[in-house]
Amino acid sequence: MNTETLNKMRKLKFTGMHRAFKMSLESEKTSSYTADELLEMLIDAELDERQNRSREMKVKSAKFRYKASLEELNYQLNRNIDKNQVLRLSTCEFIDKSENVLITGSTGIGKSYVSSALGHEACNKGYKVAYYNTPKLFAKLKMAKADGSYLKEIIKLERQDLLILDDFGIQPFDAQSRAILMEIIEDRHGKRSLIVTSQLPVVKWYEVIGEETIADAILDRIVHDAHRLELVGDSLRKRNKKEVEEPTMINDN
Repeated sequence: MNTETLNKMRKLKFTGMHRAFKMSLESEKTSSYTADELLEMLIDAELDERQNRSREMKVKSAKFRYKASLEELNYQLNRNIDKNQVLRLSTCEFIDKSENVLITGSTGIGKSYVSSALGHEACNKGYKVAYYNTPKLFAKLKMAKADGSYLKEIIKLERQDLLILDDFGIQPFDAQSRAILMEIIEDRHGKRSLIVTSQLPVVKWYEVIGEETIADAILDRIVHDAHRLELVGDSLRKRNKKEVEEPTMINDN
């Protein structure tokens, strides 16, 4: 009877339930449960399994630059990271409110790690997240315009609860890139959230985007009421090279 039940659970792909029931049989604990308690235990096991699997799939789909964790952030390196602000962002309330996060600072200071850590936290809480290097994303979207897959790519971006644009402003935007950026920002404004990282301070973004009228429209939507993290200090990559015997946890840009 029990073997048949286990087989049915496997066929139905009730992985968590199958594992929990098998373990309870092996430990001979099933007899200590009431029918209601056993059912509750099996349902909880299946729910946990599905939630864990969903988180893993979301993280894999996001394609983060780093396997990052907010718990591993080092606040002792004088980088102007406000722990209280990071903890508030870790609740992901900014996603519920469709707010943006802007992370700026020089190369190697930890921007990509912080954005990846916030993205991982969002995945853990069930949000859909996509992480992109900005120049590579726009090169991909330009190619999509040429091969007819542009609308599909834009819809994919639009569906993300949180879109992370890393290395924003490394390359100036040409006319086609400005139009694409405007479309992405317009689609997300007041509906979905962005995290943008850049080596340039926000005041320099106008020059990078170009075309003053379009730059005003884009930045008004990105910057207004955004949460800002302005990292300072020396490159952590350079620090790591000098202190090989004491490797630093963060090594991104």
